[in-house]
Order: sequence, then C-alpha cells, then structure tokens
Amino acid sequence: MAARLSGHELSDLCLGKPPLRALSVRDTVADALAALKRIDDTYVSVWNCNHSFIRKQQPQIQSQNQCCCTCIGKVCMLDIICFLSKPQSLSSPSAALHSPISAALQDNSAVLVLHLPPSASLLEAIDVMQEGVQNLVIPIQNQVESLDSNNVHHNNNTTYCWLTQEDVLRYLLNSIGVFSPTPGNPINTLGVIDTKNLFAVCYDDPASSILDLLALSLIYQSSVAIVDPNGKFGGEISPVMLNSYDESVVPAIATLSAGDLTAYIDCGGPPEDLVQLVKERVKEKVEEQNMLELLGDETTRTGLTSWSSFSSSCSSDEEFCSGKNWKLGGYSARVGRRSEAIVCHRWSSLVAVMIQALSHRVSYVWVVEEDGTLTGIVTFQGMLKVFRDHLKSMC
Repeated sequence: MAARLSGHELSDLCLGKPPLRALSVRDTVADALAALKRIDDTYVSVWNCNHSFIRKQQPQIQSQNQCCCTCIGKVCMLDIICFLSKPQSLSSPSAALHSPISAALQDNSAVLVLHLPPSASLLEAIDVMQEGVQNLVIPIQNQVESLDSNNVHHNNNTTYCWLTQEDVLRYLLNSIGVFSPTPGNPINTLGVIDTKNLFAVCYDDPASSILDLLALSLIYQSSVAIVDPNGKFGGEISPVMLNSYDESVVPAIATLSAGDLTAYIDCGGPPEDLVQLVKERVKEKVEEQNMLELLGDETTRTGLTSWSSFSSSCSSDEEFCSGKNWKLGGYSARVGRRSEAIVCHRWSSLVAVMIQALSHRVSYVWVVEEDGTLTGIVTFQGMLKVFRDHLKSMC
C-alpha cells in the first residue's frame, strides 16, 4: 500500500486546481501590489518571460519567449511590506514602488519553486519539499478553455497550477492509516521539533527590528514569536495576518513595538488608541526631521519625504494608518477569528499537530511547555520528512 501511494502521480493532486496567475519579472513592485489586491490568492507567481495577467502582451516579446517560460519565484503582500519598510524604501516610497519586482523577491526565491511534470511521483514531490521547495509548478493536463481573463498561457499555450506542502499533507492525511503507528507517536520522538530556526523577539522590541526575521519566516514557512523576559510565549507576528493587510501597515511597523503591532494587526482590528499613537509618532518624526533640517543635519534629508508623505496620508485618508483590512474592506474579516497562535506540547502526537495546522490553514505549530515556555516549532517541512522516511523504509 505504501509503495502504491508513493507512486501516485502529481496529476492526481492537480485535479480541480485553478491556473496560476502570473506576473512578469519586468513588472514593478507597484504592479505586484495591484495584482495581490485584485485576487484572493496569498501569492502570485513570477515568471522570467513577458507574460503578465495585469498587462497586455507585446506580440514580438511573447513570440521570443513562448517556449522558455519559467517560474522564478513567488511574491506575497508581506514581501512588499518588508521591502517598503526598509530604510532605502522609506527615503523614497515612490521610487521603491517603481522598482522591479525582483527587488521584493526573497534572495533564494528561485529555490522555493520548482517545475515538475504531471507524471512525477508523490515521493519525488515529497523529496524536494522536505529539502525546502514550497511550490511545485505543474502543467495542467486536459485543460478546458476558460473565459477568465486572468489566466496566463506559457510555453506553447500551456497553463500551469502549483502544489503546496499543504496540498501534499492533506493528500497524505487521507491515507494516514498507511503510516501507522508513526502518526500517533509524540513529536519529541520523531525529530520534528525545530529549535534552531526559532524566531522570537521581546514585547518591547521595535517592530521595525523584526523585518529580517519576517523575511526568514517566509522562507521557513513559520512565524515570529513574542516572548517575555523569561521566554514565556505571548503571541506572534504572523505572515498570515500581515498578508491580509497592504502597504498602509508600514507606518505601524515603523513606529510601534513588536507587542503593540500584534494588537494592531489582530483580527478584531487595531484599537483606536494604537491608531492615534501611530499618527502621533509619524507626526513627531516629521517635526523632528524638520528641526534637524533647519539645523543643517544632512543625515536626515533622505527621510524627510517619506515621513511627510506618511503624515499627510494619515491625516487625509482615514483608512491609511487605521489598519483596515483590504481583502474584504473590513478589519481582518478574512480570517474570521482572533489572531491567537496555535500551540502544542512535545508529547502531542504527529497527527494531532498535523490536523491543528491544516485546520487553521497555517504551516507551523508552536511547541510550548506546560508553563508556557517556548521550546520549538513544528513546520510542514519537518512533517514531510517523517512521511518521506516512512515511505522510503517501506518501499
């Protein structure tokens, strides 16, 4: 049974998958921002050709690249938020938005996606995913012509879908009995608790100081924990939540503490006192920089335009600086619950942790002790390694 399961083709997992929305590497950060606001997907794929669902194709360029289109990465709202929150972007927001989309991609974005044929086996998919690949780009077979103008055709009129680690784990869950008794074993006996790639900050740390950790959390498909001085787990700043916002959250990241930011991006919407605090601190930044400019401090000149623009935006636009969720036009209604972090214990079974993650649509579960001390994290990648080792031992 295990040998038969490992030999299942990826085409079985692709049934019903929608075609990928694609951006061109020639598009800008502003194009990516507009695309993400236009679709329901968290990520949009980026290709090395001229095909882009938000632009009309140029026939001469399309013909040159029609047989060599390759997906080179993916971009989400958090990628853009992190890019726009960098000092060089804050100094010139307009220039940052007109930067090529490659500027917002992760440095190793190309290794997070991989092309595989529909005939590739499930075991082949698990092999590469447990090494860090997050999305498999698969040609859609027996495709039916769609009237959706957002669909993009590559390589001799081919459309693609992609498979995620979540897709594979859901597929394995349907045959969980094949792996018995492993799924029922405690996670601390299976080597899936990651203590090395554990990203955490203290409540009072500046939110701006965690940008690099947020970028890493996208690579490891995890999150950034908030802990107290004793290491007790107190919450998280989750890519899932930040992906439901847009560039208007940048002032909050630039002015709040990590702990306050968790309340700001909470599903219930930011408290009014935090909204006002962001506006006041942006105003203080403008006044401070204007004073330094009058004193002739050249080191502050590059930041003047950005803080002034934030201040005017916060004053003229009620939604800017208010943390309003752009996906549904309300306060994070997309998730429909408070942004409570999902936790387990080291004695929790693998299947229990797996179901926790899949039911909450997150790719990780925090591991805490009985007293609340944070000790590790379990990710989809770690779970897949366990199933891969089991399948290999039975084939």
